[in-house]
Amino acid sequence: MSFSSNIGISPRKLRYDVYSYSYQQDSKTPLVISVLASLIERTLARNERIGRKCRLNNAANRGNRGRVFDCNETPDMTIQSYLERIFRYTRAGPSVYVVAYVYIDRFCQSLPEFRITGRNVHRLLITTIMVASKYVEDMNYRNSYFARVGGITTEEMNTLELEFLFLVNFKVHVNLSVFESYCCHLQREVSIGGGYHIEKTLRCAEEIKSQQRQYDHIARITL
Repeated sequence: MSFSSNIGISPRKLRYDVYSYSYQQDSKTPLVISVLASLIERTLARNERIGRKCRLNNAANRGNRGRVFDCNETPDMTIQSYLERIFRYTRAGPSVYVVAYVYIDRFCQSLPEFRITGRNVHRLLITTIMVASKYVEDMNYRNSYFARVGGITTEEMNTLELEFLFLVNFKVHVNLSVFESYCCHLQREVSIGGGYHIEKTLRCAEEIKSQQRQYDHIARITL
C-alpha cells in the first residue's frame, strides 16, 4: 500500500497545509513536517558521509559557537517523530515550520563550520521552532513548556534561544518573498524525486510507532 495515496504527497497539498491549514478541519499532521523531516534526514546522512570521509565527524564543531547545541548522547528519536511530538503538544501552525526552516538555513550560513549532526539537530529544531512560533503566532507557550516538549531543561532552552539569536545577529524577520521562496523549495522537494524520501520517512515513523504499540501491549500483559 502506497503512503502517497493516503496522505496526498503533492506540492498542492503542501501549499494547502501552509496557507490554509485549520485545526478544526484538519486533524492529521501537516505535510510540511514530513517534508522538513525528509530534508533534515538527508542532510544528516550527507554530513555523516562527509565526516567519515574527512574524519570530521567528531571534530567538525570543535571550537565553534555552535557546540552549545550539542548534547552528551544522541537522542533516541527520529526527526519525524520529534517534529510530530512538537506539533502535537504545541499546535504550532505549518507556517511556523517553514520559518524555522529559514532560521536553520540562516544559522548554518552564519556558521559555515557548523554541521547538523545527530547530537545537535534536536536542540536546533526545538530552538528554531520556538523562535519561529514567537515570530509567527499571536499566542505562545512559555520557554519552560517548549523545554519540556523538547526534552531539555528550561535553563538550557533559555540559553539555546539566546545563543541562536546572537549567532544569527537577531535576524528573525522573514518577509513574504523569502517565505514564498522557501515554500517553493519545499514544494520542489515533493515534486522532484522527493516524494519517495518523504514516503520512506513516513514508513519508518509508522514502523517505530507500531513496534512501540506492540511493546506497550506486551508490557501490559506481563504486568
